[in-house]
Amino acid sequence: MTLQEKIQKLAEHPPDKFGDEHYELFAEFKRQLNSGVARAAEKIDGRWRVNHWVKHGILLGFKLGHIENLSAGYTPFFDKHTFPLKGISIEDGVRIVPGGSSIRDGCYIGRGVTCMPPMFVNAGAYVDDNTMIDSHALVGSCAQIGKRVHISAAAQIGGVLEPVGAMPVIIEDDVLIGGNCGVYEGTIVGERAVLAAGTILTGGTPVYDLVRDEIYRKEAYRPLTIPAGAVVVPGSRNITSGKGAELGLSVYTPIIVKYRDEKTDASVQLEEILR
Repeated sequence: MTLQEKIQKLAEHPPDKFGDEHYELFAEFKRQLNSGVARAAEKIDGRWRVNHWVKHGILLGFKLGHIENLSAGYTPFFDKHTFPLKGISIEDGVRIVPGGSSIRDGCYIGRGVTCMPPMFVNAGAYVDDNTMIDSHALVGSCAQIGKRVHISAAAQIGGVLEPVGAMPVIIEDDVLIGGNCGVYEGTIVGERAVLAAGTILTGGTPVYDLVRDEIYRKEAYRPLTIPAGAVVVPGSRNITSGKGAELGLSVYTPIIVKYRDEKTDASVQLEEILR
């Protein structure tokens, strides 16, 4: 059987007691996560698809694990022994600035990635080459981050580990995520898009495209998708009926105000100074 078949079989029919062979199987699975061979989602023929077996494998790790002292130096960690801190060496070409960042084992961190303190990357995440994760930023479990992405300070990139069939958050290549942004519930942000500071994207909030006169929403079998090159800012829309209208209230909504141009690219290029 392939690794995928073994993981699926063990996840669907767990034994009464786990043995050494199960821990060895999970160790091999985690090696594939760490190397980027196994991913929670992949783009195939232009469409993102969930790899359910990978999510099953990550959840299996929590079942296999027991709480252990994983403390490093003066910093105490007590977590499942199956998900210690990720082992990174100087040869990996990853820049981790001192100051309290944590990267959990079982995720892929590409060459040239910069980690500004403190930040956190959870198990199952995939962070591609030359991406910057700024201070107080989160990359959630199973989130897929492309090349040359800038995740600015205090931005929250949700993951989506469960349910296993749900699409994780996808941030494609060359995206700029502004400070204090939040991307959740399997949202896909297309390549070269820009999210202005404070923009929140969720499955329950429609996005209004003022350029193309479109409204983007999460649908039953399709996640919310931000088009490539879109520049998204926080906005609001008036409540037009009921008590909300009487009180003159409005609700939050993200707005696409333009698509990337030379001026936008010049502003984004300033980020290269920090790398």
